[in-house]
Amino acid sequence: MKALLFPGQGSQLVGMGSELYNNFDLVKKIFKQADEKLNYKLSEIILNGPDSQLKLTENTQPAILTVSFSIFSVLKNEFNLNINDFKYFAGHSLGEYSALVCSESLEFNDGLYLLHERGKAMQEAVPVGKGAMLAILGINLEEINKYISILEKDSICEIANDNAEGQIIASGNTNSIIELQIKLKENNKKSIILPVSAPFHCSLMKPAAEKMNSKINEINFKNSKVEIITNVNATPESENKNFKKLLVEQIYSKVKWRESILYMVNKGVSEFIEIGPGKVLNGLVKRITKNSISRSINTLEDINKFKK
Repeated sequence: MKALLFPGQGSQLVGMGSELYNNFDLVKKIFKQADEKLNYKLSEIILNGPDSQLKLTENTQPAILTVSFSIFSVLKNEFNLNINDFKYFAGHSLGEYSALVCSESLEFNDGLYLLHERGKAMQEAVPVGKGAMLAILGINLEEINKYISILEKDSICEIANDNAEGQIIASGNTNSIIELQIKLKENNKKSIILPVSAPFHCSLMKPAAEKMNSKINEINFKNSKVEIITNVNATPESENKNFKKLLVEQIYSKVKWRESILYMVNKGVSEFIEIGPGKVLNGLVKRITKNSISRSINTLEDINKFKK
């Protein structure tokens, strides 16, 4: 049994998708469609940068969707990929929108619009410098929560991403994140401040969720053709009305990625295929489950190997 995975922020790279763009008219059309929908040259930023523009979250989010959807479309239309061969789809944070687009629950144009607006709303929710995120390595969730519980009482510091055993992300106001890092260092625990522009997936993002609520609810969703394991619940969903509520909650809720992968494994999934830029999810799957096949597809060589 197989599952398709779609990456989130952090997987972007200037030039991503360029090989497929140069080889398939279908991809050129998708990039052009993105430019026309957003009314600026997103394709130019994806293909040629500069990196500083691609890293702006309002550009990063629709850019990763564009590349993920391009790879998926090439596989489907040029190499006969059948979505019915997959038991589940799952996407990491913004990757959930890619999963919705590829499962035909959400139109590509609507996904682009929502992610561009989501990026802006998330950036505007907290002034630059007032929030931060911390990757904590080699510690389990229970132990991290003990450290968080002894922070100053006015701290906002929450688990943002449960990515894998030994790779957990905390998010919150900058002072709290720095205090947590100091306490971890005092106990010889490794952590790294992430180079992000806002504290994603914590309660500081609730103003962004409020902004996005009306925008998400005005878009037409369909029932998905493949069940999607959602970030908020780590359980399958296919109902259009439920996706809207979950996408709003997802903005300020923990991404339950480890739980999502384990759910799929327990339901019989033995092969995970990551479609999109980078290989982040491929690496996480290998940390979460030792008995599954996992691979990434983002080049022509990857596609050719996949279809052999």
